[in-house]
Amino acid sequence: MIAQSRPFGQRYAFVVAVIFFCLLIAAGLRSAPAVMMLPLEESFGWRRDVISMAAGVGILLYGLTGPFAAALMERIGLRRTLLAALLIMSGSTALSLLMSKPWHLFITWGVFSGIGSGAVASVLGATIVNRWFKTNRGLMMGLMSASSATGMLVFLPLIASLAQAGGWKPVAIAVSIATAALVPLVLLLVPERPASIGQVRYGADADDVPPVSPASQGNFLTHTLNTLRRAAGTRVFWYLFATFFVCGFTTNGLVGTHLIAFCGDMGIGEVQAAGLLSMMGIFDLIGTTLSGWLTDRFDPRKLLGVYYAVRGLSLIYLPYSGFSATSLIIFAVLYGLDWIATVPPTLRLANEAFGDRSGPIVFGWIVAGHQVGAAAAAAFGGTMRELQGNYELAFLIAGMTGIAAACISLLINTSKPAFEAEPQAA
Repeated sequence: MIAQSRPFGQRYAFVVAVIFFCLLIAAGLRSAPAVMMLPLEESFGWRRDVISMAAGVGILLYGLTGPFAAALMERIGLRRTLLAALLIMSGSTALSLLMSKPWHLFITWGVFSGIGSGAVASVLGATIVNRWFKTNRGLMMGLMSASSATGMLVFLPLIASLAQAGGWKPVAIAVSIATAALVPLVLLLVPERPASIGQVRYGADADDVPPVSPASQGNFLTHTLNTLRRAAGTRVFWYLFATFFVCGFTTNGLVGTHLIAFCGDMGIGEVQAAGLLSMMGIFDLIGTTLSGWLTDRFDPRKLLGVYYAVRGLSLIYLPYSGFSATSLIIFAVLYGLDWIATVPPTLRLANEAFGDRSGPIVFGWIVAGHQVGAAAAAAFGGTMRELQGNYELAFLIAGMTGIAAACISLLINTSKPAFEAEPQAA
């Protein structure tokens, strides 16, 4: 079979760039509800806990879609799965322009955007890294993960300005256009595999034969659930699931959804608060890329222990910081450096425990734990705000979960395979 030709000849570095932008836009979509919360409250009179619940549904489905998307990428192809996801994301956010009732928000920004963005998430990065790289995986996963930080960096000040000037509708329009613009780039620039352009995985020998996932044949739903069943019988899976639950609880769910509103309660404007998140994005871009480099060289369990401890202490510090400019900068730096620095060491531990063939799908289920935690925190933060009139206790509890995750990380043991790999298809 003749290798498929692509622009830029037989090079494939551009694939990473296109996927990076897809992950970046998906991160922008997932961060948009944080900016839309106050405008939606003003426009429709909806309670903050109702809006938070809709955001939580989107975050939950964002996570639960991941493992099925990873298997679907093997079954029908990465490009088809990615294109369908981008169209769903664009269509759902465009339809939200017609909403007038809370259930419309749940359907558009909750259900459909959650499903669409769930296929353009960490599992996409993990699939690309495993499919295109044999070495330097930690560094590449760090770069992929850093796209979320860049998404905040690029989008939050812009969409906060749009929300402040024109309400929530310009935000929805901007996100819909941005996701639709990626469709032709994926069609033109993303091959299915290295072999499609006559290449092998980076760092591999010329005769390298990549492992074939069992999900490429048969019923992908059955295989995805069967992989979960087998992984759930291992202790290492539950340790990774628990730590990533806390990761989601303390990032996307609480800080990503409620920090702007928390700052608003403290008299800080939306654009200024969005700038704070953007500063976190700058430092996370640095921290997550550095984390990938460190993951290739050091014990990932100890790295996770440090990351979660610093995160927990940062969250405990925030309610007592006084919300001065200096204190918020200190928080942004400490918190930003390990916002998603946990992803590269977690993926490495999943691959070590479950192998290259099952690792991405198991990692998808671990990411589902991340988003379950995030959804719980999104709803929890809104409920605590309604019950107590402030966010202080919510942030303190989140900080304590970070300390607990640091301790759990040190218990992970991948010295022996977690389960035997399924036989490879002939």
